[in-house]
Amino acid sequence: MTKKDAPPRWDRRMQQRLARGEAAALGELYDRFASLVHGLAHRVLGDERAADGVTREVFAHVWEHPDTYDPQLSPLRTWIAALTHRLAVQRLRATETAALADDGPGTTEELELKVRHASVAARADYIVQAMPAPLRAALELAYFQRRDYRQTAADLGVTEDEARRRLRLGLQLLATAHETAPPGAPPGYGGAA
Repeated sequence: MTKKDAPPRWDRRMQQRLARGEAAALGELYDRFASLVHGLAHRVLGDERAADGVTREVFAHVWEHPDTYDPQLSPLRTWIAALTHRLAVQRLRATETAALADDGPGTTEELELKVRHASVAARADYIVQAMPAPLRAALELAYFQRRDYRQTAADLGVTEDEARRRLRLGLQLLATAHETAPPGAPPGYGGAA
């Protein structure tokens, strides 16, 4: 592995600190990623209390099994997002399956469709949060403020070609939310697994 391909130093150190059982490392990790974890879980589950539960599960898993993270495979942020996604989808499936078993409304197919939609929405949120600020700013201007590429260029103080490039790249990244996993995600992230 070349130096350019080496995982970020912070990710490696954090994994090592967690493996040694440093409580301060868990606190630091929580401070850095709790809003991401809670936001993704809430996006999948649509329930504040359930998202709180998944957030606790994610950080408990990280604390109890720090060796399951491999800095060589993906950034720590991506691994935590994948873990959150998987646990939230499992909880959504369990909750909805229990409701179906109790003669609740809906069918198994509707449950799978709901899980798929929640998964895509969560991946889209993650992609937007993770994309570079210039791309995110261009997309926000175009989507929320209904700016075309010329207006976006003027608002951002860039050329029209640069605004088009940022919008195109941002939309291409966002389109990957429908794929089974976002670029760079570890195995097991994608789909409604």
